[in-house]
Amino acid sequence: MTAGSGGDPGAGADPRTTVVVLSHDRREGLLATLDRLAALPERPPVVVVDNASTDGAPAAVARRHPRVTLVAAGGNTGAAGRTLGVRAARTPYVAFSDDDSWWRPGALRRAADLLDAHDRLALLAARVTVEPGGAEDPVNAELAASPLGRAADLPGPRVLGFLACAAVARREAFLAAGGYHPALFVGGEETLLAYDLVARGWGVCHCPEVEAVHRPAGGERPGRRAVLRRNAVLTTWLRRPLGLAVRRTGVLLADARRDPAARAALGGLLVRLPVVLRDRRPLPPEAERLARRLDPESAAAPQRETAAPPRVAAAWRADTAEGDTP
Repeated sequence: MTAGSGGDPGAGADPRTTVVVLSHDRREGLLATLDRLAALPERPPVVVVDNASTDGAPAAVARRHPRVTLVAAGGNTGAAGRTLGVRAARTPYVAFSDDDSWWRPGALRRAADLLDAHDRLALLAARVTVEPGGAEDPVNAELAASPLGRAADLPGPRVLGFLACAAVARREAFLAAGGYHPALFVGGEETLLAYDLVARGWGVCHCPEVEAVHRPAGGERPGRRAVLRRNAVLTTWLRRPLGLAVRRTGVLLADARRDPAARAALGGLLVRLPVVLRDRRPLPPEAERLARRLDPESAAAPQRETAAPPRVAAAWRADTAEGDTP
């Protein structure tokens, strides 16, 4: 067993957790991920959400892994496709993978044990190692050093960010929070979900004893910086105080005069803002207090870009499985 993976890889099947895999036009990577998931000792049920692939991936999955449940998103829905997969699951817990990530043997059993033992835990952010080579993903240190500290009824440091492809969630809590918001498509979408879980009294924390593996496929995508910044401001409009949203939009507007990425972010923001304003629901006081502690403006927040909650889960990886971001 890999050190830090948690659980007992020699134990038998565990029916508590479904793995939801999101994919778009990465047939070979998807098949390799499904091969690895099929070899896990927990033998988890698997749901693949296909975001309108054009490379024959659904047919290939049906041939090679006939027990996998296939969900056609009906278009490229981005991160919101994961919500479709959670709805299709029938287990109390759901783990997430992309077509370039998977779980260590025993990790899903350990995650389910933690969720069983901590009634308020809605989502745990796993430790991530990167292949080839097994190096630590830098996000691990960010999550472990969260300034939010620990709660007595949670098994790890509280966080408001995570990697979507390395998280295990309580299905009931995920669906009650609404899942991933479609307006964000992809890029820092995890923070909004964390906000919505905490706003309902649930806990989100980092559990390094549960290990996921990520083998990034490809490098930095054009426009990624603009997408991350757009979604950070959209998230502020959706859940944070109005004054903060106005200030951050003003900063973006000023930067757009000289920075092409900021101009692209501003354009995307303006297109989505009418829909986002209809869904605006400011955080309750306790959740806002936690969010404020992670703001770049806060003296308590680490002053690296990845420490801000809209960025901590996304800045390290530009190669998500949802396809090009519109």
